[in-house]
Amino acid sequence: MFVKKIASGQVAIGAPAKINLFLEVLDRRDDGYHNINSLFQAVSLFDRLQFRRTRDHMGAAITLTRPSELPTDENNLIVKAFDLLRDRFDITGGLDVELEKNIPIAAGLAGGSADGAATILAGAILFDLPLDFAEMAGLGLELGSDLPFFFTHGQALVSGRGEVVQETSYPADYWLVLVTPDLAVSTAEAYAQLSLRLTKSRIPFTLERCDTPHELVKSLGLTGNDFEEVHLKSYPDLRRIRSELLDRGALLARISGSGPSVFGFYCDAPDIDGGNLAGRADWRTTTVRPVTLPARLP
Repeated sequence: MFVKKIASGQVAIGAPAKINLFLEVLDRRDDGYHNINSLFQAVSLFDRLQFRRTRDHMGAAITLTRPSELPTDENNLIVKAFDLLRDRFDITGGLDVELEKNIPIAAGLAGGSADGAATILAGAILFDLPLDFAEMAGLGLELGSDLPFFFTHGQALVSGRGEVVQETSYPADYWLVLVTPDLAVSTAEAYAQLSLRLTKSRIPFTLERCDTPHELVKSLGLTGNDFEEVHLKSYPDLRRIRSELLDRGALLARISGSGPSVFGFYCDAPDIDGGNLAGRADWRTTTVRPVTLPARLP
């Protein structure tokens, strides 16, 4: 995450989206979660948050800087993250949070997790908490499986339920076109359908060494996203988006996370104009690049 101290008691953070370059769901664990095997990559689509430490109230108060259907109550990961810090470290006071929400909601891009991780980081800075990135990642895991990733440099192989994070150095000099259709995809239902097919005997995919983006996309083509088997049958628009990206020169087109966002992988800058694809205004389209996140506090 990108951090800028803007005044005494105030900090601004850019929290990136992430994509799953591949995603395997291996088996269901005894704790109810699923073991995964995935390559996470942070990309240049950011929620922008400004945090201000306050003394006149407890908890986190969120102001949205643009209209959004995002809840700002106790169901928001920003509020949950600050409540966790306050309870764990006996913090007195609160946070005022201005959130510019740019990452689509419930889209397979981990925007909520990025915001929760940003709150842990902001709380550590503003309340002078004795936390390093590994300890922040451990706190994040208590809130959600994607949060630990955001305390890496922005690319990692992720396994377990999200707690096993191995930072990697695969090529990152490429472009991605992200397309998020106006679809409500149930992650819980998708996992439930996958669980019917899972076995404990499956051998996780191993991504081989890659020195160029062309080698990376070739290796990624040997695996996929396990949710596609479910979603491509249930949601025709996802098939159309994938086909459109491939027709427009993508070397690979794949769902991110549990969807519904789809990304197209391009080794050269894609010739895709403006904010929609195939004339579909309800397909939010953004061209992004992989980003490397700072490894230490400013």
